[in-house]
Amino acid sequence: MANSNNQSNRGFAGMDEDKQREIAAQGGRAAHESGNAHEFTSEEAREAGRKGGEAVSQDREHMSEIGQKGGQQRQDDGGNQGNNQGGRQQGGRQQK
Repeated sequence: MANSNNQSNRGFAGMDEDKQREIAAQGGRAAHESGNAHEFTSEEAREAGRKGGEAVSQDREHMSEIGQKGGQQRQDDGGNQGNNQGGRQQGGRQQK
C-alpha cells in the first residue's frame, strides 16, 4: 500500500490486503464459534437495505452524479440502451 500522507505503515492498515483479509476472517470465525456473531434474518437484512437506500437517496448531490453518469453512459452507447446493440441484453448483462 502506498503511503502518500506521511503516516507510518504500521499495524493493521500497513499490512497487505490478503493478510488483513485473513485476520478479519479469523475474527469472524471466532465470533461465530463463541456465539457472539449476529446473523441477520432475511427481514432484518431487507430493513437494513431499505434504510441504506433511503439514506443514500437523501444525498441530492450523490444522486445527481449517478443520474449524470447514467445519462453519459446512454449517450456513449449511442442511445441504444435496451435494444441489444453493443453486446448488451436487456438489463445491462453481457451476451454470451
